[in-house]
Amino acid sequence: MLMNAPATFIQSYIDDLNDALNQLKPGAALTRIQAAWLGTCLTCILLMNFVCWAKFERASLGDCKVAALSWVFRKASIPWDWLLRVSVVLILKRYGITEGVLAFDESDRARSKSTKRIYKVYKQKHKGSGGYVNGQTIVLLLLVTSSITVPVGFFFYMPDPALKQWDKEDKRLKKSGIAKKDRPIKPERDSAYPTKTEIALGLLNRV
Repeated sequence: MLMNAPATFIQSYIDDLNDALNQLKPGAALTRIQAAWLGTCLTCILLMNFVCWAKFERASLGDCKVAALSWVFRKASIPWDWLLRVSVVLILKRYGITEGVLAFDESDRARSKSTKRIYKVYKQKHKGSGGYVNGQTIVLLLLVTSSITVPVGFFFYMPDPALKQWDKEDKRLKKSGIAKKDRPIKPERDSAYPTKTEIALGLLNRV
């Protein structure tokens, strides 16, 4: 699959996105390079149904390098939160949607058994095999309407490692017959690892 320029309708979408960004948050519009990068990524995702910088480079016949694509994603000052908000607004306007209900959901995404470099990855039970795999849990805030359901917010959940270790050890000691008063006290939850309920409330407050 070869791709050297964003699809026409994607370019139109990015132009509308920039206009809306300027209206809702002056100065937040994408730069020319950022807009070109987003157009390339969206077109590649559409063609491949995949997010992979190496595949994007091959699809562009080497015009878009892995290092450059990755750098923009990681380092460029793109207003991600505003991009999501404005994208939702554009969709609602385009389809004349005026009402809906907010709902929460979560999704476990298995990655691999060895990776530790992916953000908020942790050991999860793999439903398909019955074993374990490293994966991510995404808490989603969804807008449910009579015609479509769209995400309007998300956050990565990860259990507190200290609490998880304490729970494992507490169960082991309990099984060994150690009385509760002789077992380690449950540690306080680290604020860096909020519960799913806390995440959901935080997403709701940001809408």
